[in-house]
Amino acid sequence: MADIKKIIAARTAKEIKDGDVVNLGIGLPTMVADYLPKGVDIVLQSENGIMGMGSAAEKGQEDVDIINAGAQYVSTKPGAMFFDSAVSFGIIRGGHVDATILGALEVDRYGNIANWIVPGKMVPGMGGAMDLVVGAKKVIVAMQHTQKGAHKILRECRLPLTAVNVVDMIITEMGVMEITKDGILLTEIHPDYTVEQVREATEADLIIHDDLKIMDVE
Repeated sequence: MADIKKIIAARTAKEIKDGDVVNLGIGLPTMVADYLPKGVDIVLQSENGIMGMGSAAEKGQEDVDIINAGAQYVSTKPGAMFFDSAVSFGIIRGGHVDATILGALEVDRYGNIANWIVPGKMVPGMGGAMDLVVGAKKVIVAMQHTQKGAHKILRECRLPLTAVNVVDMIITEMGVMEITKDGILLTEIHPDYTVEQVREATEADLIIHDDLKIMDVE
């Protein structure tokens, strides 16, 4: 199989519409911008105070005053704006972000998400995730299906929650799932896997869509 992270990022990018204001979480989600369909132009927002963020800064071209929320040097697009955290979180909490794409430690059948702390381990803080998952119009979790074989898509989250009933969609290397009132609905499956394999890698019960499609990974 091709690189798992690339598969997830490429499929996730297909959920973004032209003109959307999008916040990409650190790690795998930042790769989504590299796989946007042709003709799709988005506005990237970074919760530390950038609207109109560009790609990662090229080596030697870094500006020490321009970093994203993950402390990585980034570029900006023409017309980009900078503002303080109060304005940035006003934008997020005000419902002006069309989609947020982020990773997770755990997601469950109710759309609950845990992605900020493992008790007893040192972490830098919760970041903007708690605000983003309740303020964005659409919440997409883009992550690997399991962690060293351990389930990440659960009946109920066990780690401290980031937010409750907020996740709309989960995209992994195995397939695409939607959170519904009846549970987790598998709508697309990667051609390298069977439904049984996806079930075995998922603790939560899966509802299989009547018109299950093959995941578009191109």
